[in-house]
Amino acid sequence: MTELTAGLWELLLKGVWVTIQLTVYSAALGASVAFVVGVARTNRLWIVRFLSGLYMEIFRGTSALVLMFWLFFVLPVALGWQLVPMWAAVLALGLSYGAYGSEIVRGAIAAVAPAQREAGIALSFSPWQRLTKIILPQAWPEMIPPANNLLIELLKGTALVSIMGVGDITFGASLVRNALGQSAPVYTIILVMYFVLAFVLTRGMRVLERHAKAGLGQAPRKQGFRTRKLEARAETDQAARQTAAGGGGTA
Repeated sequence: MTELTAGLWELLLKGVWVTIQLTVYSAALGASVAFVVGVARTNRLWIVRFLSGLYMEIFRGTSALVLMFWLFFVLPVALGWQLVPMWAAVLALGLSYGAYGSEIVRGAIAAVAPAQREAGIALSFSPWQRLTKIILPQAWPEMIPPANNLLIELLKGTALVSIMGVGDITFGASLVRNALGQSAPVYTIILVMYFVLAFVLTRGMRVLERHAKAGLGQAPRKQGFRTRKLEARAETDQAARQTAAGGGGTA
């Protein structure tokens, strides 16, 4: 039983590695799609905005699982070659979550003050120069918090691939449960595994956010309980001084 348990633990750990690979590859594809489609949705040409918006609506409105099945079972009939389940899953997840991410990119670009664009025009910057030198450096920090949420959703969405037999955490947990005949401890363990992975991703994205905002002179301060308490006391003292000064002036 000890050897079996050790072997099953190894199976779960291999599933963790597969899940990490799925998340990284899908996130890379999704980020590329999100950037291209998000920028295209702000283009001056209506046909570019229409096509990018059409892509976003189609992939945002379809199930990632059904798209996975379509890429694996239907696409080979049309093209004559079969995708590996792993890459069918990466493609489906990347295209689907890239559609969601394009709204994050578009919204962050739209949030940049119009005066910044006007300054680029006044400096005779081309549209590409305005985008890369003025707009994106300011929009980038605003993309990170919602992108963090989307990345966590992507991590959890990788569990869908277990239906196709890809050996991720969830697939490994199913094999372990069948071998041991116990559901509660096995699924509790993989819940903890997903939480740890999500926590690591969140901390990494927060570090990235601090560095991005530091580049614009907007590094967030640590908001501990003591810091908030001191800030509240300082605001109260300042308000009291202003009230006293106003009262003295009236007198």
